[in-house]
Amino acid sequence: MTCGSIPFYFVCVSVLKPEAVVMSESKPPTPTPGDTYKGWLFKWTNYIKGYQRRWFVLSNGLLSYYRTQAEMGHTCRGTINLATANIAVEDSCNFVISNGGAQTYHLKASSEVERQRWITALELAKAKAVRMQAESDDSGDECPAMPPTSGQGGGGRNSEVQSTLRTLGSKVEDLTTCNDLIVKHGSALQRSLSELEGLRVGGDMGEKIRQVTERATLFRITSNAMINACRDFLSLAQNHSKRWQKALQAERDQRIRLEETLEQLAKQHNHLERAFRGATVLPSSFSGVSGKGDASDEDDDNEFFDAMEDPAEFITVPADPKYHRLVRLSCSSHNSLSVCVVLSLNSLELEPVRQRRTRIPDKPNYYLNLWSIMKNCIGKELSKIPMPVNFNEPLSMLQRLSEDLEYYELLDKAAKCQSSLEQMCYVAAFTVSSYSTTVHRTGKPFNPLLGETFELDRLRECGYRSLCEQVSHHPPAAAHHAASEKGWSLRQEITLASKFRGKYLSIMPLGSIQCLFEKSNNHYSWKKVTTTVHNIIVGKLWIDQSGEIDVVNHRTGDRCHLKFAPYSYFSRDVPRKVTGVVTDKDGKAHYVLSGTWDEKMEFSRVMQSSKGENGTEGKQRTVYQTLKAKEIWKKNPLPEGAENMYYFSSLALTLNEPEEGIAPTDSRRRPDQRLMEDGRWDEANAEKQRLEEKQRTARREREREAVKAVNSPEEGAHPDNYQALWFEKLDDPVSGETLHVYKGGYWEAKDQGNWDMCPDIF
Repeated sequence: MTCGSIPFYFVCVSVLKPEAVVMSESKPPTPTPGDTYKGWLFKWTNYIKGYQRRWFVLSNGLLSYYRTQAEMGHTCRGTINLATANIAVEDSCNFVISNGGAQTYHLKASSEVERQRWITALELAKAKAVRMQAESDDSGDECPAMPPTSGQGGGGRNSEVQSTLRTLGSKVEDLTTCNDLIVKHGSALQRSLSELEGLRVGGDMGEKIRQVTERATLFRITSNAMINACRDFLSLAQNHSKRWQKALQAERDQRIRLEETLEQLAKQHNHLERAFRGATVLPSSFSGVSGKGDASDEDDDNEFFDAMEDPAEFITVPADPKYHRLVRLSCSSHNSLSVCVVLSLNSLELEPVRQRRTRIPDKPNYYLNLWSIMKNCIGKELSKIPMPVNFNEPLSMLQRLSEDLEYYELLDKAAKCQSSLEQMCYVAAFTVSSYSTTVHRTGKPFNPLLGETFELDRLRECGYRSLCEQVSHHPPAAAHHAASEKGWSLRQEITLASKFRGKYLSIMPLGSIQCLFEKSNNHYSWKKVTTTVHNIIVGKLWIDQSGEIDVVNHRTGDRCHLKFAPYSYFSRDVPRKVTGVVTDKDGKAHYVLSGTWDEKMEFSRVMQSSKGENGTEGKQRTVYQTLKAKEIWKKNPLPEGAENMYYFSSLALTLNEPEEGIAPTDSRRRPDQRLMEDGRWDEANAEKQRLEEKQRTARREREREAVKAVNSPEEGAHPDNYQALWFEKLDDPVSGETLHVYKGGYWEAKDQGNWDMCPDIF
């Protein structure tokens, strides 16, 4: 509704409600006083070009516009000061901003609602700019209201409180501005209604006008009450500022005590750890230590504390000395310090957790023309292209497969979920997290030899361990099994189908991944998306993941549909974007997931869903009304210097670390891979050719045995019917798929040190 050229709008006090989430395009925010407001508007240029789309930014009482958002950093096409400008509305979508003739903007919004948002933001910004200009003119040479504070203790806290009070005062002034605008436009509305009431109209019309007048009056009264309440709040805040300062000081003192306690515990832990590693037998003179009145710093090395028989899962650090101490200090007197040792170090069965390596040798700067090798290989299977190690990374495909467990905590949390739908969110986030390590990893992993294995034993550190085995060579296929003490197991069989297309390389993983939870018997399965390596011939290599994943719970019928959007130079979407919806067996949406596969994922609970407007392709978009989004997964930062270490993550740096007791077929024992990691690439290439020739010789031997089997009544094996050592091929009755499943025996053989059954492949 308008009165003359002045628009009238209501500013309502919002009620807490779920946040609306639109999968394709987000709703513009409602402008608030003092905030920057941005958006697209159509600006009249001339009679030839007419209205042109421009990007407008409203900030600090100034309205500026640019041709595109990218221009904001360097080129501004025009700016108008709202403090001296007039704002007029022409029709439902058009409005004019002018500062007296020097500058006039004829603007058009995409809809009436959008125009009203801009009018609201402009008038609020204008009122605030006028008020600030008046205050600036009246200030003169006045002294600052608040004297500067000094010190880092109470003075700093006092400064924070005063800053908070100033912020609150500023917000109350903004509310006052809103109230003034409401009163202004409300009075104009009441005058117009009074004029209409004076005319001769029907009884029904007169009654309606009186009702509107009463409601406008009540609204003005309510807004005044709101302003008065805000003023009372500010007054109370000022009166209670001293109490806040005392509370903040008490919190600071408590934090200092906590830091001191933690530092003391860390020092004690360091002494115990050094004693565990270095001492095997206590010296005879260690039963008691005596000294002069004040103990020196060296006495800290001789302090020991009682070890708990059943250590808890966590350590509680007291916040106040009046509480019981978790670790009892030794008895002391003013003359001597006696150390009470009640448990001999020899009786301790605890072993320190192994410290994994955090660096590998830097990647050498070898140059090799990839096109000279691959120009004759277009259209061929990637596994059949003889590639030198110059394009590899010092990890095998089995180790890359084990990297899927980097964010195993997601499955740990999923195992604790009571709701299968919430559990589905964690499983879906786990599927996305497995791609986060690939964003900079342009190196090709080593193709595993037939019968090669890789174990990842993290039972003591993380509660899980896994085993991979190369179960087929043509086509190359790897089987993987992982089990956790937290009640979940993961198994997958991946076959890579890859094609070189000239400009890019496509890698299509075939096979499925299955995750089982013991407590709920939920059985999930999904498949991987396509990986594409771009700029093979010219330019910098970069990797993209694209496609769709359906994560299915075969027990409940729940489903999560994930979409990995392919990167497009012309798209306005976030690069590497992933979206997903969790639905039950009836197709009802319960959760929405969004994020990127290289950074983080969030999930929101769906409160309501409805069909929205038609999209660009004519399809009707679904609008999900959700609660506030929560972060479910975030990528771990790369270690320092990762760009010189093949962009390996912290887990990847440890995968090829030598270990004792592993199988002779383990990837860590590959000589070509070890030589490459050490930077001896020429020797690595020679070893790689030797191993590949050895594998071809073994295959020819199996072929000869197969021919003998055909010509004799005795049974023989076809060369492609290789029998895996630790896995067997079974039909899964739940998912209906055939895959290699771990049959057991590996960890028992490791405990016994019996590897007689392992083939000689290296």
